[in-house]
Amino acid sequence: MRPSPTADQVYLVHMLECIARITEYAGDDEADFRASRLIQDAVVRNLQTLAESSQRLTNEIKATEPGIPWRAISGFRNILVHDYLTIDVDAVWVVVSRELPALRDALQRMAQRLRSV
Repeated sequence: MRPSPTADQVYLVHMLECIARITEYAGDDEADFRASRLIQDAVVRNLQTLAESSQRLTNEIKATEPGIPWRAISGFRNILVHDYLTIDVDAVWVVVSRELPALRDALQRMAQRLRSV
């Protein structure tokens, strides 16, 4: 899909769906997350997909949320995809529990801006 406001809307919805899945799988229960490789795998897969979609957003829409660490999200994706043998479950849980809520809020604002145009 070529970069455009329409493509941005598709990617934003997809990213929000990934966050919803992660929330469904992991919730806010760190013990369940740590106890289940199945949950960990599902969460990591959705983080990969979310981060990949973030790289496809236009610079214009990303600029509307300068507080989001877009480069760090991209770097995290590279670790998840290429350095999968060294994935740190602690780091993944920090992302899920501390970073995703703010990202979700930003993505919702971005999607709303596009709907208003």
